[in-house]
Amino acid sequence: MSALPAQTRPARRPAPGVAPERTRRLRPVPETVRRARPRLAYGVVALVSIGAIAMAQLLLSIAMTQGAYELDAQLLRQSELQREQQKLSDDLDRLESPQYLAMNAEALGMVPNSDPVYLRLSDGAVLGEPTAADGAAGASVSLVPNALIDGVPPVTEQAAEETSDKGGKPEAPSAGTPAAPPALQGGLPTPATH
Repeated sequence: MSALPAQTRPARRPAPGVAPERTRRLRPVPETVRRARPRLAYGVVALVSIGAIAMAQLLLSIAMTQGAYELDAQLLRQSELQREQQKLSDDLDRLESPQYLAMNAEALGMVPNSDPVYLRLSDGAVLGEPTAADGAAGASVSLVPNALIDGVPPVTEQAAEETSDKGGKPEAPSAGTPAAPPALQGGLPTPATH
């Protein structure tokens, strides 16, 4: 093969006082030795923990879905309440209008004064000539008509209707039945908010 002599290493000699190292050799395992089986308990614990994690995830998903449905129901309820609040606010604005207040005052027997008298607070002087209100028909006519209160009776007529219908004391209107808006004639229609 090659012309060079094979190079070999010189054998190492153990140091004096040290026992020589035994060489280990691989040898086959005898057939009589059984392999150690994995413990069944470890597998059961692993499967139970995987099942518990899956169950917890399922329950969490169900809870989140239920919470979403409840949130949606509450948002729907909130929008209904906001519409009801807007409707009641519109009714309150209608009943607080100067035209409606003047109509109710006339129904109670009050008359407008066409010649008002003023009191100056700095010196207590009376400005104008005090006269009794005559209740002329021209003074009670509203200069700015309100189409929203057309057909709405004054409070005295409402109380009389309730006592004649019920035969007793008037009852408060139920909160569940909304009052029908008055019919508009010759005015701008109001949007239905309910």
